[in-house]
Amino acid sequence: MKALLLAALLPAAFTAAQPSLALAPAAATFTPALVIELSVPAPLHEVWQAFTTKEGLSTWLAPNVSVELKPGGDWLVKFNGSTAGGTIVSFVPEQELVISALAPDRFPQVRAARTRAVFTFTGHGDSTVVRLTQTGWQRGAEWDAAYEYLASGNAEILAMLHHRFVAGPTDWQKMMAPAAAKPRN
Repeated sequence: MKALLLAALLPAAFTAAQPSLALAPAAATFTPALVIELSVPAPLHEVWQAFTTKEGLSTWLAPNVSVELKPGGDWLVKFNGSTAGGTIVSFVPEQELVISALAPDRFPQVRAARTRAVFTFTGHGDSTVVRLTQTGWQRGAEWDAAYEYLASGNAEILAMLHHRFVAGPTDWQKMMAPAAAKPRN
């Protein structure tokens, strides 16, 4: 069901949420950073609330979320048998949210080591630019696969945030209803 939602949302917003690889210096070597930026058609305060509260996050990302906006607090999405998101490291209201990010279960080494996801929020009148810079990547096949997976997945997440402000909050009951119960167009 989530895949169908993402498949429907992704084409409209993906062009604005193209991930790009940026190289940043780190201890005399270069390590990759996953950078994704998207303009959301809503004022900064509304986007911040949608991103940093349980009530807001559940209107666009998933029906079962947990947000404790404090260092050490949760910023989690709960799926059957798994969680995504991570632990809040720090935040500056309406400017920045830093998360120690959990990779999906299929990447156990990356999940255990975690990456650092920095979301910045910049208001421009009736729109807000949300920028994700994810660092802490290491070398190896699992790390490379996780990077590729999260480049696409995080772009989809930001596309869902964009969609929330274009089409309104997600009706999770309708979205998760069995196919037979859904009205046909």
